[in-house]
Amino acid sequence: MRRDAERNRLRVLEAAREVFAERGLAATLDDVAHHAGVGVGTVYRRFPTKEALVHEVLKSRFDEMVEIAEQSQHAPTGWDGLTTLLRRSAEIHAADRGLRDVALSAGFGTHDPAKKGERIIPYVQQLVDRAQSEGTLRRDITIQDLLVGLLMVSEVAHHSRTIRPDAYSRYLQLFIDSLRPCPHTGDLGSPLTREDVDTLAAQWLPNCDPRR
Repeated sequence: MRRDAERNRLRVLEAAREVFAERGLAATLDDVAHHAGVGVGTVYRRFPTKEALVHEVLKSRFDEMVEIAEQSQHAPTGWDGLTTLLRRSAEIHAADRGLRDVALSAGFGTHDPAKKGERIIPYVQQLVDRAQSEGTLRRDITIQDLLVGLLMVSEVAHHSRTIRPDAYSRYLQLFIDSLRPCPHTGDLGSPLTREDVDTLAAQWLPNCDPRR
């Protein structure tokens, strides 16, 4: 019985990775159970809330993102480190919609896997400061601008995946090019606060109710 239970648990976890990657956090535990070929009661016995299942599925993915952020600090320039981090993040978000939903949202439940993502912010700020001091990044760019940019690019990725899976890379490059200092750039106006971005993400991203 213990072997059967463990097999079912692994089946649920694998199904959850695939379902959340494909549909994001709008997917329900019923969706996961159907994909795993088990009853929804089997899912609830092991993961009483969607929050608990998401936490289990995504914790290693956030560790991977933190490692990428750490490695970016060793780039020869701040610009190289920042753009490499943006490209890797966009690639990961394009491949895993659930990870994108958590990473770019204001949070998900009380055991938020995105808390690990908060560890990335100091690394990004260091790269921003470094690139701006080098003169390779616009002085009026903030971390919030980068988050919103990734949010926009990832939306392109998920809406175009069945038409042109690589389309997001074009708009990622446009976004990266816009970060360069240029005499012809206009005034960006007041920067967004973190609260502004969290509110925007909450309205933009799908319903991620951990009870579903």
